[in-house]
Amino acid sequence: MKDDEIELCTFVKKINMQLLDGRATADEIKKELAAAVIERKKEGKKIPHLAAILVGNDGGSLTYVGAKVKACEQIGFESTLIRYDDSVPEEVLLAKVQSLNEDKSIDGFIVQLPLPAHIDELKVTKAIDPKKDVDGFHPVNLGNMVLNLPGFLPATPAGILELIKRNNIQTEGKNCVIIGRSNIVGTPLSIMLGRNTNPGNCTVTLAHSRTENLKEICLTADILIAAIGQPNFVTADMVKSGAVIIDVGTTRIEDATKARGWRLCGDVEFASVSEKCSFITPVPGGVGPMTIASLMINTLKAMELKGK
Repeated sequence: MKDDEIELCTFVKKINMQLLDGRATADEIKKELAAAVIERKKEGKKIPHLAAILVGNDGGSLTYVGAKVKACEQIGFESTLIRYDDSVPEEVLLAKVQSLNEDKSIDGFIVQLPLPAHIDELKVTKAIDPKKDVDGFHPVNLGNMVLNLPGFLPATPAGILELIKRNNIQTEGKNCVIIGRSNIVGTPLSIMLGRNTNPGNCTVTLAHSRTENLKEICLTADILIAAIGQPNFVTADMVKSGAVIIDVGTTRIEDATKARGWRLCGDVEFASVSEKCSFITPVPGGVGPMTIASLMINTLKAMELKGK
């Protein structure tokens, strides 16, 4: 157990709330996927193959891609990592995307975001074959999500819903406030939680940087989801007693007490908020592992849709 996790476990024992342990839940999912791989091997079927393109040396991207490669190893998936330095021309990256689209051995692939400023992220995302878009970012998959048609759900929102479901958190009729309207998390999650499904049937408010009276709006939330990318943005005075808190933020901040010189910080001020809420995700170990688990689920689905 890492030092950060030991400190967190000690803290949790002192207060009356439950930790939404994304790492433990993701481990359950990976065991289920590993069992599916074993069955496929017995039947002589193809093993899922996930590829990832990483551009540059962004610390957060390196961490996430490394975790995705490790997850493939744990489950028994094949994986390929393709790396470029941050000066790679856009046309070279687009050519590699097209190559992966055409590679029949690759079932799904991702292009890790963010990309350098000289590369058009939307152009790259749209170049990915929707049938291999296991991150669920392609406009076709986002459109299918809106219409509740078959397709790949965005990995982070899908992971959050799975975490809620497996921890038996009731969403029907609840007020949910999401802070952050990105196409990767906030906007799709608002649609998914508003559906007539379980989890779902929430009354959803999608807040953002221009929302007025944000504190008052947050205080109405039975479920509060922070995905704004600002460390410690959500404080205890913004949280209703007994609320469920989902912290999507992962920002590296300097910390001289750590050997590496930094630590990950969420969008929620954990120490104070955890004293008021009923459930809360830690950072790290909350939403991040569930995102990776969802990516693995989508990769298996991509292969199965090909009928292999």
